[in-house]
Amino acid sequence: MPTTDPEKTNGNASRRDFLRSATVAAGTLCVGLEIGRTAHAAASDVLKVGLVGCGGRGSGAALNALTADPNARLIAMADLLPQRLAASRNNLRQLKAEQMAVDDDHCFTGIDGYRHVIQSDVDVVLLALPTFFHPTYLMACIEAGKHVFCEKIHAVDAPGVRLVHAAGEEARKKNLSIVSGLAWRYDTRVQETMKRVHDGAIGEIVAIEETCNTGSLRSRARQPGWTEMEYQLQDWYNFFWLSCDLPGLNLVHNLDKAAWAMHEEPPLAAWGLGGRQTRVGPQYGDVWDHHAIVYEYPNGTKMHAYCRQQDGCITSIQDHFFGTKGRCNLLAGKIEGETNWRYEGPDCNRFDLEHVALFSAIRSGKPINNSLYMARSSMLAIMATWACYTGQVITWADAMKSNHVVAPDRLALDDEPPTLPDADGNYPGPVPGITGFL
Repeated sequence: MPTTDPEKTNGNASRRDFLRSATVAAGTLCVGLEIGRTAHAAASDVLKVGLVGCGGRGSGAALNALTADPNARLIAMADLLPQRLAASRNNLRQLKAEQMAVDDDHCFTGIDGYRHVIQSDVDVVLLALPTFFHPTYLMACIEAGKHVFCEKIHAVDAPGVRLVHAAGEEARKKNLSIVSGLAWRYDTRVQETMKRVHDGAIGEIVAIEETCNTGSLRSRARQPGWTEMEYQLQDWYNFFWLSCDLPGLNLVHNLDKAAWAMHEEPPLAAWGLGGRQTRVGPQYGDVWDHHAIVYEYPNGTKMHAYCRQQDGCITSIQDHFFGTKGRCNLLAGKIEGETNWRYEGPDCNRFDLEHVALFSAIRSGKPINNSLYMARSSMLAIMATWACYTGQVITWADAMKSNHVVAPDRLALDDEPPTLPDADGNYPGPVPGITGFL
C-alpha cells in the first residue's frame, strides 16, 4: 500500500522543463558559497532581505518583516511588472525609510527577477507570488543558502508539494529556516487555545467544522496590449493553475488549523461538491465560487470544510472542533464542556509575529522549519479542488503520488498558458462526473 507521508513518498516527478531548468540554474548560484556565511552569523547586526513578488501581499510581508526586526534592511526587490515594483518601493520608503536600502541596481523585473534577488547577497528571501511559482523559487532559495519566508499556499499540484518537502529537507541539512505564511500558527490566542486542545481539554476530536465564507475577491480587467499569459498572471486569483482555486486562496488557512489540531495526521480521503453561480463570465477565469468538502480520517473523525466567495451572502470564518469531552471555538479562544476556558490575553499581529519568529531563529542560530505542514496543508487544499472538480473520492495516497503537473509548456510572457479562452472568451472548466483525476 502506498505510504501517506509526503516525506516518504517515492515519486520524484519534477515540474515541466522550464521549471526544472530554473531550479538547476538557481542551484548553480550556491556554487562556491560557504553555508556559514549565507546562513548569516548570529553575531551580525543587520539582516539583508530580498522581496520577490511586490503585490499587496508581498509588500505587506516586507512591511511585516521590517517591523518585526529593526535591524533588517530590504536591499533587493523583484516583480514581473516594473510599475508594481516601483509602487511597492515608494510605499515602503514612506513607511520604513530607515530600513529601505534598495537602490536602482537592485530592482529586478521579468520572469527571472528572482534569480537576481538571490544573487544580491541577501540573508533572507520573502516569496509572495502566484502559488504556481512557490515550490521552485523556494527550492532555489534554499539551494543558494538563503532563509525563506514563503506565503501560502505553497503548491498547486503533487509534484509541487513534493518539491516543497524536498526544499524543507535540504534546509534542515543547511541549518536554514523556512517560515510559512500560514499565519494563524503564530497567533497567540490560537496557539494558547490549540495547546489546550492538544492537552486533551475537549477529549478526542470526533468532528471538525471549517468555514471560510467571504465576499468576492478582486478581478482585474484585461489591458490593451497584454498577452494571454500576462493577463492571467495579473489576474491569477481567477485561474486554477496559478491559485488552486478558493481552497488554495483562502480555505487553506482553515484546513491548516484543522491539520494542526489533528497533529498533522493526513486524512484517508476526501470528497466534495461545488460550482460557480454568481461569479460567472470570462472575467472570473476558470475558478468556482463555492466548495464543500468532507475529509475522512483513519480514526473515524470527519472534517467538514466550506468556502464561498459570493457578494450579498452572510460571511463567516470559523474553526470548530468537537470532542468526546467538549468543544472548541478556536478563533474565539473558547473551550466548553468538562473544561471551560477562555483566552484572556492580549491581541497580537500574527503577520508580524511570523517574521519575529523567523528573524529570532536566524539570529539565535536555532533554525525553524515549517515545511512539513506547508506541504501537507497545501495537499489538503489540492485534494479539495480535485474532489469537487471530479465528483470522486480522492485518497491521500493517490493524491500524493500523482505526477500531474499544472504548468504551461514554456513560461514566457508571449507563450500560451495551460488554460485558454474559447471563441466567446469563456474559459473551459471542470465538469464533475466527466473531469477525471490526473
